[in-house]
Amino acid sequence: MKSVLVISIGMPRAGSGWHYNLIHDLVLTSGGKDARQIRKQYHLQNLLTEVNCNISTLNPLRLLPVLMPTLLGNTYAVKTHAGPTGTALELIRHGRVIPTYIYRDPRAALLSAYEYGQRGLDRGRPNAFSHLTSLDKAVDYMRLYVRIWEEWMASEGVLVVRYEDLVGNYDLEIERLIGFLGAAAGGKGMHPILEKYRPERGAANQKGTHFNQGQAERFRSVFTAEQLAGYTKVFASALERMGYPP
Repeated sequence: MKSVLVISIGMPRAGSGWHYNLIHDLVLTSGGKDARQIRKQYHLQNLLTEVNCNISTLNPLRLLPVLMPTLLGNTYAVKTHAGPTGTALELIRHGRVIPTYIYRDPRAALLSAYEYGQRGLDRGRPNAFSHLTSLDKAVDYMRLYVRIWEEWMASEGVLVVRYEDLVGNYDLEIERLIGFLGAAAGGKGMHPILEKYRPERGAANQKGTHFNQGQAERFRSVFTAEQLAGYTKVFASALERMGYPP
């Protein structure tokens, strides 16, 4: 089998860490390599973050060095929240990159981002979302990722999954995922991995899942009626195309 780079792409706070670690471990069962080891072996520390090997943007200056280990016979998985680039789409067309994309109702994602950022501040450990000091700032932040969702939805060769479907129909979505990844995932040790990442086993302190609340429509009971109406209006067009109710 040709060695490939698997890229797990996700809207922030859409279960992207859970999705990535599931994919990463499935790739390992088929003889792929641990991305953390690849990061160290090929001196990619400046390109892949220590946590979840996030490549950040998919511009050529980052993507091509990260692709290099696959040209030397290694299949492995990395993560990003970024939109597609011409380089990435060309590599997808030629089968050098296998992309998956997970998204979530943007109203739920913005609430999760805001709350996660504020929890970090409360604990004295600011995180990537701590600058979202109000829900309105979180709305503006999520607009960018709705645009990125549109870009990936318009791209060919991408397996797209909704967070809510992966939580609610895990076995069916896993079947789709393994079928899409093909030889890149699904070895004999697959069953324990699938059980490890089963959503009902997730917990806020379970490494690799990144669950905190995880409830699909919790935002309806948190937002005021005015906020819900306003945020629904902001994302109305996308919500309809994503298949979410108002």
